[in-house]
Amino acid sequence: MNAPLKQHLIDPEICIRCNTCEESCPIDAITHDDNNYVVNADICNYCMDCISPCPTGAIDNWRVVAAPYSLEEQLSWSDLPAQQELESASDGGAVEALEDDIDALLEEARKGLGGKPVAPPSASKPSVNLYNRGKPAMATVTGNFRLTHADADSDVRHMILDFGDQPFPVLEGQSIGVVPPGTDAEGKPHQVRLYSIASSRDGEKPNANNLALTVKREIGGVCSNYLCDLSRGAKVQVTGPFGATFLLPNDPAANICMICTGTGSAPFRGFTERRRRAMPNAPGRLTLFFGARRPEELPYFGPLQKVPEKLLGKHFCYSRVPGEARVYVQDRIRSEAAEVIALLNEEQTHIYICGLKGMESGVEEAFSDVCRAASMDWSELKASMRASGRYHVETY
Repeated sequence: MNAPLKQHLIDPEICIRCNTCEESCPIDAITHDDNNYVVNADICNYCMDCISPCPTGAIDNWRVVAAPYSLEEQLSWSDLPAQQELESASDGGAVEALEDDIDALLEEARKGLGGKPVAPPSASKPSVNLYNRGKPAMATVTGNFRLTHADADSDVRHMILDFGDQPFPVLEGQSIGVVPPGTDAEGKPHQVRLYSIASSRDGEKPNANNLALTVKREIGGVCSNYLCDLSRGAKVQVTGPFGATFLLPNDPAANICMICTGTGSAPFRGFTERRRRAMPNAPGRLTLFFGARRPEELPYFGPLQKVPEKLLGKHFCYSRVPGEARVYVQDRIRSEAAEVIALLNEEQTHIYICGLKGMESGVEEAFSDVCRAASMDWSELKASMRASGRYHVETY
């Protein structure tokens, strides 16, 4: 009888198909199709290089198996199988030693993350993976509006996609995939691109079967240029929804501290709109740290000015205003240390970070500095918050 082994698996319910794991794997043990990202047990050597970069923790899943699940089996999953009931093996000691070695490697890999991410306990259960590339949902563009000033260097769009009679249930904080038409230079279909949902779960307007996206036109960007150039009435193939941890608590007492740059504001627009509609008098506070080069480059700058401070406390951070000092989100976190510490001292506080991957280290350092000055240990607090579903990072 073959000895059991500990197999590395990816949770398809949590995975947002960002391709980070496949890019970070040094031995090409991770692959994907139109449905799932999967790990080849014949190649994986437990190096753990893919663990820390994963924004959702989907990569951090393991099963002890008598025989490894095949790639075909993994590609067909919509959720992970339960742990198998295994007969004891004669070399069980060797298996336990292997498990101990892997667990030690995992613990080391998780240190930088502060633990495995989980959803807020009060969050609604999300629907995930309802549509894939082989069977996408078809949406109609009903709105495409420029958000940034005409003089801004960046062209950021607010897009509304309507699903008509086709069900497409989403929650704030989830993402969808967009399938750009055509093929790449090698003749292969373009990869699906992910975009965070920028609207409330009940639609851009209440009780509408639509959703909004925040899309920045990138030079040479296949999907961003495709979307930004679409006119009303155009049809778009959509996959998903994806994501099961970066979700809004339903607890009205929850304080939501949101930190973002650029289009990372998308999920926080959804958070704010949901709180405004469903819990306008909630005791929990919403606080936003929003970074951009200039006010003209800040998505939703005009509409944000109309959101009352009672609902949303706003800290804008500009790094390229002529004649003014550069201010980044981490700088504002430090300058607002008293407010930040007050939030961190409340067990109802949730922290969400969304934006370019480079911002994460600066924000982490700012939290460390603020906590150190208040005689608090940020690494311990972060791990505790993450384990209780109160600390979330989604960078790209």
